[in-house]
Amino acid sequence: MRKSHGPAFNKQLIELAQCPTCRGKAVIQGVFHQLACAQCNASGWVAAVTGEALPLEELVTQLSLRLQAAQRHINELKNPRATGPEALYLDGNRRGGGGTNFTGD
Repeated sequence: MRKSHGPAFNKQLIELAQCPTCRGKAVIQGVFHQLACAQCNASGWVAAVTGEALPLEELVTQLSLRLQAAQRHINELKNPRATGPEALYLDGNRRGGGGTNFTGD
């Protein structure tokens, strides 16, 4: 175990799960109208480990981290990287100025 003094420098990702009460919809159906879910603070997400609602400040941070990860994943899927011999051929000149462009063909 590492010694740690003071606040953490990196925000840790907390595993989230859909709220079991509202099933991730953030509202529950009342008799005449929809009511905000009290179990998840009307967010639709709870901590997966404890099942408790996160404080709003923490929830905003966690959802932002998940959104950023999803956007990175989408960008990777849109722009796939070349693999194998094709990657070496498409790669730029690694030998610097005056180097050769011979790639072994």
